Amino acid sequence: MATRIRLKRIGGKKKPYYRLVVIDQRKSRDGRTVEELGSYDPRQDPPLATVDEERTLHWLLNGAQPSDTARAILTRAGVIERFKQARQGGADSKEAATQ
Repeated sequence: MATRIRLKRIGGKKKPYYRLVVIDQRKSRDGRTVEELGSYDPRQDPPLATVDEERTLHWLLNGAQPSDTARAILTRAGVIERFKQARQGGADSKEAATQ
């Protein structure tokens, strides 16, 4: 199963609010998810994003590909940097990154 980390819209009309989720890339935007990793509220100033870094790093290390918007959110949260460090360090860094 090819998984993707992307946003799922849950907000009302003209009040966007999103969840950062892991989902099969063939599913629709608001389809059934595998796991929820955080949330994103673009109406705050500055936009508020909460991310479960450990679970997100787990999914990235297992091959999940973030969408462009999700990648931007994860970069601001520092998860992409931890992912790059874990990839360069090999198996030892996987254990260190999750602790």
